[in-house]
Amino acid sequence: MAYDLYVITDEQIGHGLSHAELARRAVAGGADTIQLRDKRLSGRDLLTVASAIREVTRDAGALFIVNDRLDVALAAGADGVHLGESDLPIGDARRIAPPGFIIGASVGSVATAVRAGAAGADYVALSPTFSTASKDDAGPGHGLAMLSAIRSAVSLPLVAIGGITPGNVADVIAAGADGIAVISAVVGKDDVTAAARDLQTRITAAKARGR
Repeated sequence: MAYDLYVITDEQIGHGLSHAELARRAVAGGADTIQLRDKRLSGRDLLTVASAIREVTRDAGALFIVNDRLDVALAAGADGVHLGESDLPIGDARRIAPPGFIIGASVGSVATAVRAGAAGADYVALSPTFSTASKDDAGPGHGLAMLSAIRSAVSLPLVAIGGITPGNVADVIAAGADGIAVISAVVGKDDVTAAARDLQTRITAAKARGR
């Protein structure tokens, strides 16, 4: 499972592009994982969009994760689901999901990261790492010190999300993140593919330098 560059689609800041087109352009730039996040759509419409993204990611060899909706993820044949702290409990999702299905979890502390791992999460995401305007409900950033503390406490893949920019990618990787998750830093740009390619290059360089 590759989480170097994890791109979350958002039609509201995507310059008129659909979720599927944003996904297509992001994977063309090297995104390893695409997450579909849209709290406005009905379950039926979300499934239609998810099925289209599934085709894009399958052709590109990228992972496809659905935010919040385990039912939609399973119906679309997604690789996994990403759950927030107020969503379906990880343990219950694990009992429903088939073998090999990825379950990611948003966490905000060492304790929640440890609990997520014990419950069966495959990766954890510190959300938000820095303050961000891309998610209205994100709250204040937790910072690099919290990222490092979680890295020391869990062996699961650790993703940083929230306020990630080309300028802080190296610091985030140095603090212990295995990858970064972004919205505006890729899908909010005029050239989605170029933005993804630039971030992927920066992640690779940061990992080559070591932590």
